[in-house]
Amino acid sequence: MDRKIIIGSRGSDLALWQANHILRKVQKLGLTAEIKIIVTQGDQIQNLSLDKLEGKGFFTKEIEEALLSKEIDLAVHSQKDLPTTSPEGLKIAAVSEREDAADIVIVRKESADNTLKFAIKKNGIIGSSSPRRKSQLLAFRTDLQIVDLRGNVPTRIQKLRDKKYDAIMLASAGIERLKINLSEFKVIRLDPKEFIPAPAQGVLGLQIRADDHELFEYINKLNSEKVQDTIGVERKVLNLLDGGCQLPLGVYCFKENNKFKVWASKAEAWNTMPKRVYLESYSDEGLAEKIIQKIKSIQPTSVIITRDLTDDSFFKNVLEGNGYKVHGISFIETKKVALTQTPPSDWVFFASSNAVDFFFEQNPELKPKTKFGVIGKSTELELKKHNRNAAFVGSINDTKAVGKKFAKAVGIETVLFPQAKGGLRTIQQQFIDADKLTDLVVYETVKKENSILPDAEVIVFTSPSNVASFFEKSKINANQKVIAIGKSTEKKLQELGVSTCILPASFDEVGLAEAVFGL
Repeated sequence: MDRKIIIGSRGSDLALWQANHILRKVQKLGLTAEIKIIVTQGDQIQNLSLDKLEGKGFFTKEIEEALLSKEIDLAVHSQKDLPTTSPEGLKIAAVSEREDAADIVIVRKESADNTLKFAIKKNGIIGSSSPRRKSQLLAFRTDLQIVDLRGNVPTRIQKLRDKKYDAIMLASAGIERLKINLSEFKVIRLDPKEFIPAPAQGVLGLQIRADDHELFEYINKLNSEKVQDTIGVERKVLNLLDGGCQLPLGVYCFKENNKFKVWASKAEAWNTMPKRVYLESYSDEGLAEKIIQKIKSIQPTSVIITRDLTDDSFFKNVLEGNGYKVHGISFIETKKVALTQTPPSDWVFFASSNAVDFFFEQNPELKPKTKFGVIGKSTELELKKHNRNAAFVGSINDTKAVGKKFAKAVGIETVLFPQAKGGLRTIQQQFIDADKLTDLVVYETVKKENSILPDAEVIVFTSPSNVASFFEKSKINANQKVIAIGKSTEKKLQELGVSTCILPASFDEVGLAEAVFGL
């Protein structure tokens, strides 16, 4: 191609990094190119949060107009900023590989509290102008004060440095691309399956004129078909909801073993509780429509969950915030078993929050460089409350796989397992050499006397012990729907005659809430 290609971009540090990244790729294709900076409405208006700006495409409209008027030939956008329908005469020629899709929380160290979700101190001030982030933040932490935050990435970080906020929230992709040193802060990466990102977050969209067939042949070589498939589902959900940056919507899709897995969070407004849904399918055809239908078909009902709920429970917050009646009733209680001796070990592994509490409550003697392993995020958080950090964290969804991975991490070292009396010992069973393992009973579960149960259409069981205690007092009727937190709980239900129950996508309060919404 003889002509020089003009690449249009916003003027922020991140936008210029993205434009230069594509410039280098375009040059490798044999094209001559240069960058032209274009100021957008979103760049000019810095005093309003995103939900107060009019219309859509306020980070892209002026660039698209420059493309149509032939001032530029190629526009480099953050794909999440683009409206889901290109203006007439334009098209997306390629999408990039996906940078990390996750959000991150950046906390000033003096405002950090490792015992709380996101490590932000009680009643802390967090900066974000994203309605999506705001709605999800409040679902996890109703105490947080959310204050609008605008500006480019370095400007936002400087505002945190200037102590205008205790913490701020940004996309991980921007930090990774700019290689910003955040060592002065505490940084928490949020699992995108738990804290759901914007559709197509972390992806670049390369836009050209629809009739520029010659340029398309070059630019389309940069296209990632795998990313195109997954963000296609995410952006189709956004399109069907007729939304833009102002919509409190998160959608995250990835493909695993030829199966599309999709998580979505949708709130009516930034300060209302989101609805959560999860769906999986071997085909992306009609998948976005099914997600929308799931969200729209949610009907509030009454729910019993077999655990006592605190005021900051995500499960309680999102369900009650969407009209559900939630009863937290545990059918068991835990009691301490006194320690006689704590064998010296290289590792201590906890499979539950209760094990953490009952172990440290008794001031055990530990080796100076003892390492800690846990299963599940709630257990990790409980460990932090005792001023310990986990060197190994396993997912609660597949305990056998975690056991194998932990055994490999341990190697020839010794492990102490504080646990409940009669614990399942799934992790221990994955070790070949049992001689280096020590089980230590630190608590036991006993049946709890409860008053008459309220009527509920859904019962969520959170442990095999709760199943056993429930069935001693009551039974499941034909119209009730049953959710089990994990496979061992499901197995106990099956032993007691419950042939049909639902397993959540993740064995935590987020997954349980998604399972209830999905009924």
